[in-house]
Amino acid sequence: MATVKRAPAGAAVLRGDITKAIRNAVMNELAQVGYGRLSIEAVARRAGVGKTAIYRRWSNKLEMVLEIVSDVAGRAVPLPDTGSFAGDLQLLMMIATKALQHRYASQIIPDLMAEAARNPKIAETLQKALRSHQQAVGDKLVGQAVARGELPADADPELAVDLILGPLYWRLAVARTPVSDDYLERLTELVTAALQAGSSAR
Repeated sequence: MATVKRAPAGAAVLRGDITKAIRNAVMNELAQVGYGRLSIEAVARRAGVGKTAIYRRWSNKLEMVLEIVSDVAGRAVPLPDTGSFAGDLQLLMMIATKALQHRYASQIIPDLMAEAARNPKIAETLQKALRSHQQAVGDKLVGQAVARGELPADADPELAVDLILGPLYWRLAVARTPVSDDYLERLTELVTAALQAGSSAR
């Protein structure tokens, strides 16, 4: 009868998606202690892997954090065509509001923004990831509205995203003020009016 070899302790983690375990550990450490106090040792311990597993993927803490955060920041936001600009706008605001209220976002974003003021590499990476993502959202949101005749052909997608996300980021990430349904409705009306009047105002 063949002898069944028992897997050593921790083997389940090592046989699984090690990179995923490390990425999750990094996000949890960032949320709990911030970038300044984050260490490779703590990430390895939380992920259940050795430090060598991390160094095989990234050469240092900065490289690791920038790649993982950029990947999270650049993930596509689902933006289905609801049939109207108001509907698309309200859906995007709801998604952004929930995202900014998530534990990761509410704790990690302000911390990394503070680090970005001191570290040009972090600032450059965050700006690149966020801008490319925002441009894609803006192009689709405004493009659909222009195609329906709801916005003028020269409506500015970049301005649209700034008008939408700027107030939400300020209230949720900076001022830490709750966002009500009434606030989102009023913001939708104001953003729509601003974009419709934008071309004639220039």
